[in-house]
Amino acid sequence: MASFFSPFSRSRAGNAWFPVGLASSFPNITGDDGALIRDMRPCAHDDEQRSSCRIFHVPKEDSSKATEVPLSDPGSPPEAGGLQDQVMVFQYKGKFHAINHECPHSSYPLSNGAPFDIEDFGIVWSSGITCPKHGWSFDLSSGRGDRGNYKLQIWEIELRPVTEPGSDAVADGESGQEVWVRRKQRMG
Repeated sequence: MASFFSPFSRSRAGNAWFPVGLASSFPNITGDDGALIRDMRPCAHDDEQRSSCRIFHVPKEDSSKATEVPLSDPGSPPEAGGLQDQVMVFQYKGKFHAINHECPHSSYPLSNGAPFDIEDFGIVWSSGITCPKHGWSFDLSSGRGDRGNYKLQIWEIELRPVTEPGSDAVADGESGQEVWVRRKQRMG
């Protein structure tokens, strides 16, 4: 009888890791200003104002063909199907997060949302994001929503040392880190 699971089989091309940029190029969102994830903030390594998140269109068949998507105006409605297969990467309070760009409840762009701490009696347990369309919130660790049975897809993040001689971090003499992302692996 043939086995459907083989520990020696290659991972699916749609689940491959891909780089999204240097860690130092992502502004650290502190949440103190109450601003949206998409808002411009200064980076740590320079004072240049940059969008606090990056959006990538990642084809399900082959994630190595991921392309960065420019942010649209916050007031403009998303194109039909435009948010599908998009991942949003950002840094909140020193930790990197990668989540689906669309709200699982209303298909609204979460780059218009705001991150927050999930706390109880002053103890921070996790972080979350609020979708501004209906005010629903999702945990950034598990993806669970605060209402209904909706779950936000969380992507895996890995920080890897920069080793390419032509990169900006190596040229500046820094031992920089690069942010890599992939879809979470399904078990079984």
